[in-house]
Amino acid sequence: MSTDATTSLASPVLPVWRDPVAWAKTADIFAVLIALSLPWSTSLTGIFVAAWLVTVAPTLDIRLFLESLKRPISALPIALFALALLGTLWSDASWGARLYAVSPTAKLLALPILFYHYERSTRGMWVFAAFLVSCTLLMAMSWIVAFYPGLTLKAADVAERGIFVKNHIDQSQEFALCAVALAYPIMTLLRAKRIVPALVLSGIALSFVVNMSFVLVSRTALVTMPALLAVFALLHLKWRTNIMIFSVAIVVAALAWLASPSLQQTTASFASDYKYYTERNQPTSIGMRLEFYEKSLRFFAEAPIVGHGTGSTRGLFERAATAPIVLAGGQIVGNPHNQTLNVAVQWGIVGVVILYAMWLFHLLLFRGDGLVASIGLLVVLQNIFSSLFNSHLFDFHEGWMYVLGVGVAGGMTLKANLGEAAKRPADLRQP
Repeated sequence: MSTDATTSLASPVLPVWRDPVAWAKTADIFAVLIALSLPWSTSLTGIFVAAWLVTVAPTLDIRLFLESLKRPISALPIALFALALLGTLWSDASWGARLYAVSPTAKLLALPILFYHYERSTRGMWVFAAFLVSCTLLMAMSWIVAFYPGLTLKAADVAERGIFVKNHIDQSQEFALCAVALAYPIMTLLRAKRIVPALVLSGIALSFVVNMSFVLVSRTALVTMPALLAVFALLHLKWRTNIMIFSVAIVVAALAWLASPSLQQTTASFASDYKYYTERNQPTSIGMRLEFYEKSLRFFAEAPIVGHGTGSTRGLFERAATAPIVLAGGQIVGNPHNQTLNVAVQWGIVGVVILYAMWLFHLLLFRGDGLVASIGLLVVLQNIFSSLFNSHLFDFHEGWMYVLGVGVAGGMTLKANLGEAAKRPADLRQP
């Protein structure tokens, strides 16, 4: 039932605290606040998520909501959380470590609620607009901090150039997603010959790219952003246009690399990190990842079906440390910096199958055309690509980007699909 339909059924004499329409609107406002706060503050995001859950609860039709949980897009996130909870039973970690390791999967429980809510709400675009505005403001602040480092809120010993809050990985993920996601509305506006708004959005997208080129960019974003652009081009542009854009992109990328010392340093670090690791066993970023991957594969081979249990990863790395802590072989972590391995070590092939099934069904949800489907697809793809180098589904910031983006876009897509089905002649509808 849509929000408009709910409005028509709501009694005008109901007090506000009992009016489902008022609760739904309040829930939408808190969802917007989540999107606004996510690039800036972990604490505020957590507060607004809790408030959103409280305000969305009175709008749920329990029977319909439980029925919606049977869909794979909702059932699989719940299954991954349930597996994490069940995995505490065969883990040898302390109970504190086990419960702490369950918490990163808990955010996935918000996905079914988001699907249900935005299948009925008409305000989903508010959330995406709020996230874009918030990231644009953060990008402006990044430029200011790049020239006036003293304005950063980061402590002096962890401050990074151009980073006002959080870190360069989170910031790069936000900027990369916004820059690529703006390609669809820009393309649509140009086709409709609405030049001015297209130029405005193009300027914002270009600003994100320039910031990442000349201020600071994570290596993960440097690798995943071209992949996102390639997928977008293959889906939405003609092959001749793709060839032209690809040629221009190579020239622009080369010029940006030549003009940006920051970009040169970031790309050069790939080779230097690998060299220091292989020759000196130094704990460089790439070296530690290779070390983590090799050991994680060994842990997985020891318990391939259901893994070592929730929260077991750190203990396994402690026992596998073969060198002093100052060397790569002596590094101890609770996260192997790869989403698949993170799941495989704890919950084996069972967990990996659930994870990949969830990604697949979420991808299939956005196989249609349109802005919302484009946003949802890019959010899923970014999480998959970046999870090759990090456990981004379980990280707070990137995890909530996934949950909020997929949940809102998914609900809006389900709503649109229902609308299209209702418009078909009765003899053409699915039985």
